[in-house]
Amino acid sequence: MATKNTRAPRPRHRCAECGHEVAKWLGRCPECQAWGSIGEMPAARTSGVSGAGRLAAGAPSTPARPIVEVDIESSRARPSGVPELDRVLGGGLVPGAVVLLAGEPGVGKSTLLLEVAHQWAASSDEPALYVTGEESAGQVRLRAERTGSLHQRLYLGAESDLSAVLGHVDAVRPGLLIVDSVQTMQSPEADGGPGGMTQVRAVTVALTAMAKERGVPVVLVGHVTKDGSVAGPRVLEHLVDVVLHFEGDRHSTLRMIRGVKNRFGAADEVGCFELRDDGIVGLPDPSGLFLSDREVTVPGTAVTVVVEGKRPLLAEVQALVAASTLATPRRAVSGLDSARVSMILAVLERRGRVRLGDADVFTATVGGMKVTEPAADLALALAVASAKADVALPSDLVVLGEVGLAGEVRRVTGLGRRLAEAGRLGFRRALVPPDSGRVPEDVVVTEVPHLGAALAALRDLARG
Repeated sequence: MATKNTRAPRPRHRCAECGHEVAKWLGRCPECQAWGSIGEMPAARTSGVSGAGRLAAGAPSTPARPIVEVDIESSRARPSGVPELDRVLGGGLVPGAVVLLAGEPGVGKSTLLLEVAHQWAASSDEPALYVTGEESAGQVRLRAERTGSLHQRLYLGAESDLSAVLGHVDAVRPGLLIVDSVQTMQSPEADGGPGGMTQVRAVTVALTAMAKERGVPVVLVGHVTKDGSVAGPRVLEHLVDVVLHFEGDRHSTLRMIRGVKNRFGAADEVGCFELRDDGIVGLPDPSGLFLSDREVTVPGTAVTVVVEGKRPLLAEVQALVAASTLATPRRAVSGLDSARVSMILAVLERRGRVRLGDADVFTATVGGMKVTEPAADLALALAVASAKADVALPSDLVVLGEVGLAGEVRRVTGLGRRLAEAGRLGFRRALVPPDSGRVPEDVVVTEVPHLGAALAALRDLARG
């Protein structure tokens, strides 16, 4: 007679970051390399039947219907009152949606969301509830007075306990809930302290369930790590509907919101803001921030058009070439990709016959803008050549094109849209790659197939 196997099933261990399962506990996940993220999971139950256990069917909460019969009017996006934010969200806040806004400390997340809550309270019959776990109610009130965000239907709560937050929701019945921040909230049903992986996941799951059940849009403020990623478990970004990154240099007033994930619209949109002493203001036309104010042209400057998301923006690239007294000349870069700049300098010297080996080269952008796309290669090359020859480019010239290692000038995407933006701002001449398709009629285009032709066109423009 065969003996019955009564040995208990072995426990499983799973990574809280990526969900990878291992047979035993490890200090570091072998899949995502996260430290301290592996925890023990309950052992899987097995039924006496051979193979996996069977789950009995239950009654559905609502019957399934053909997709064409599903009502969508209740899920239409509502404007938040901040047009630049609505651009990134895809039209506004969808009822029941959960939005995660992440950014570095001091970039202006709380100021922006306080303005969103104020605009919602002013334009809607439903109140807005702003819950802060990082500041006292008095501190938020002081900032609201400074930025002009006071309103009778804007409710404020200073809580770090999730059950107290849900109690505020029951009492106020808001049309919009803002939680600042998810890392400061603590659920009594989860282990660990605030900001831990277990707590962040539990708080997000509870707030998401509340948002879906009541149809209330929820905006969560999230912290970021030193490498710029969202702090907490990776599953946090999967739980929410929209993930936005709020970016900005503390030495500049420019702020940008980038869509990383969006279930209700495009995930490549960008919203531009200016952070001022009296609050934050949207910039529907931010190109002026990235162009220097000067009455006369200066050698070493070139204007190009970059695309942030779907928005073309004019950017100015500046270069300074000076004789060097060092054995190894200096190469300083600000706002540009240093590896890309080094490549362009090498191509310029080898293919364009511009001698730079005995000179210090400094390159930068204007207005704190970061330019990384290859469409600015030709503008960078001509700015350096202009600085070396001490010849200024025409003030109405825009330069577009990617430069290859052989010195060829390659096509860039969306050239017509870029030139249309440049023409709108008064630029009437352009250097572009060959075979670029339709271009606006109010811009005179000169096609340059390689870097040598671009440098020759630069000399012709300087003489003209």
